[in-house]
Amino acid sequence: MSRKVSIWLVGAVMAVVGIAGGVRKFGFTPGDKAFYASERTLNFVRPGLALKVLSAGVAADGKISVTVRVTDPVGQPLDREGLTTPGVVALSFVAAYIPRGETVYTSYTTRVQTSPITKVSATQAGADAGGTFTKTADGEYRYTFRTKATTGFDPAATHTIGVYSNRNLNEFELGVSYASATFDFVPGGGAVTQVRDVIKTASCNGCHTQISAHGGSRRGLEMCVLCHTPQTMDPDTGNTVDMTVMTHKIHMGKELPSVIAGGKYSIIGNGQRETDFSKVGFPANTRNCAACHVQEGPNAASQAMAVYRPSRAACGSCHDGVDFATGRGHLVQLDDSRCSQCHRPEGEREFDLSVAGAHTRPENSRNLTGISIEVVEVRDTNPGQQPAITYRLKDGKGNALTPLELTSLSFVLAGPTADYNAYWSEAARTDPPNPGGTATHRFARAIPAGATGSFSISAEGYRNVTFDGPGRQPVTVRDALKNVTTTFSVDGKAAQKRRAIVSLAKCNTCHTNLEAHGRNRNQIEHCVECHNPTVTDVARRPAAALPAESVNFSTMIHRLHTAKEQGRPYVIYGFGNTANDFSDVALPTDARNCSACHVNNTERLPMAPNLLPVTDPRGWLTNPGPAGAACLSCHSSKDAAAHVQLNTAPLGESCNVCHGPNSEFAVSKVHAQ
Repeated sequence: MSRKVSIWLVGAVMAVVGIAGGVRKFGFTPGDKAFYASERTLNFVRPGLALKVLSAGVAADGKISVTVRVTDPVGQPLDREGLTTPGVVALSFVAAYIPRGETVYTSYTTRVQTSPITKVSATQAGADAGGTFTKTADGEYRYTFRTKATTGFDPAATHTIGVYSNRNLNEFELGVSYASATFDFVPGGGAVTQVRDVIKTASCNGCHTQISAHGGSRRGLEMCVLCHTPQTMDPDTGNTVDMTVMTHKIHMGKELPSVIAGGKYSIIGNGQRETDFSKVGFPANTRNCAACHVQEGPNAASQAMAVYRPSRAACGSCHDGVDFATGRGHLVQLDDSRCSQCHRPEGEREFDLSVAGAHTRPENSRNLTGISIEVVEVRDTNPGQQPAITYRLKDGKGNALTPLELTSLSFVLAGPTADYNAYWSEAARTDPPNPGGTATHRFARAIPAGATGSFSISAEGYRNVTFDGPGRQPVTVRDALKNVTTTFSVDGKAAQKRRAIVSLAKCNTCHTNLEAHGRNRNQIEHCVECHNPTVTDVARRPAAALPAESVNFSTMIHRLHTAKEQGRPYVIYGFGNTANDFSDVALPTDARNCSACHVNNTERLPMAPNLLPVTDPRGWLTNPGPAGAACLSCHSSKDAAAHVQLNTAPLGESCNVCHGPNSEFAVSKVHAQ
């Protein structure tokens, strides 16, 4: 019987006896290709992949073995050879241990890589090759490594087996499924007490959604640290790929002293493919160690305090302009024994030589108490009237502030909230105080005659605070208030807030504390008032650099986050007529993962009614409709623009016909992974 026939027969039996009763989505979401598969395909293929290591051991002669269970996502066994279940499952195995008294792994499974560039050979950790499989039950396999543990291995040390795999379902148009698993054990018996748990995979996934590498099959930090050890280096560049050093240097990227000095940081990997990280920008400030080294909450790692253990390798990975051997940039340090004498975990004051102090951002200093604003009343809001807003200011300790105590205070009036097309800002620092600790600002500009719907008023402001910063040198920092937006009706109907498309909480998953324009704009509800469909950077862009660039919020944010894939430079001119070049920005996750930013499925069609076309002087289409503009901000090709143009008529856009929620090319479906 042919392999194909045997697969289909088994699949037919499964569909009849085990998985009846309608379409089974197996937990897939609209972001997964499998979500859109037919009932027959789902019941037969059972797409996806799951691994579980059942046991592992090291015999007295050093022979390493592991038993692993391979299933679909609902726990049904899979045939790794793809003979009785759809899709071949490729399995690879890594064996490593943590020497007693140490904190990082040493891998048993290694290879020697010789650089064709430098002719240098280096030992690298990797997967075992040439081992043997024994089937022990349906979906269960014992793998015996070809590699043996070193002679005299320590049976009391923590050993870990890592398994990474892929299941190829391309013949069913379901792509490739990936899974990884690790298993800790002590060969001599007893509980595992020594582990490596410095950063949780969940912390990485905050930005990366699913941290993976080498084509996607190696998933999770638990898998990564088995090979990315101090014993492994790239012989082509001479760079170590130790997890600590490599990860720090990648995330520092363009801020590495060596890169600023004109060098580059790259790694040459499989197939002599070079990956240059010299233009990587960390979306949170690089001094924000806690963005990854989480010490509290559900993502807290048991060894997160390792961030407070200074070493030449860890510190030198970011501060790579330092040479500890020669004394360049630091006192000569031939080992790590004295690092903690100066660099304690935390000192007595901010900005000292302690690890916490040295990484304190002035913007996060305890000297900044914060400012809050409470809107008490908005009145005179009819068309033709000049609105007045009464408000109360306080510092972070609850003490009343007058507008004059701030360095800057402004209010932005914008409308209509259905889709902003006009805004104006007025300074309010000289507003006289009222009795009772409030103040009132009356706009000099009136609400336009004939205005309908709802408008909004937002506050922005800060006060400059000066204190001793790094090196006890005075530093002046803006202590900014949190933008507060108040919505009101101008025609007597119920007030309608501007639609929520993305959330600040999702932005801050990567950015930690998103703020722009000198920390002055820090809430999305405020940003969209100015970054509306009609606005470009023409007021700041030099004549020689025209045409202008759209700064409509959806257009700008999409283009900014996918700039590296756009195929054209992406530069916005801002305050001071300065050029902000985002051309090398790339998302740390798949750009199709719209839900990483969007809320309530707002990336899907149909869009809200009566939205405005977008002014886009540098686009293929200079005035596309709202749906076309959103799509073209990522899909930047001329072909895509022609497609939008062909599907836009005098009556409007016809995008919903093909890309609506139940259409063959629904937005969620074409973005599924």
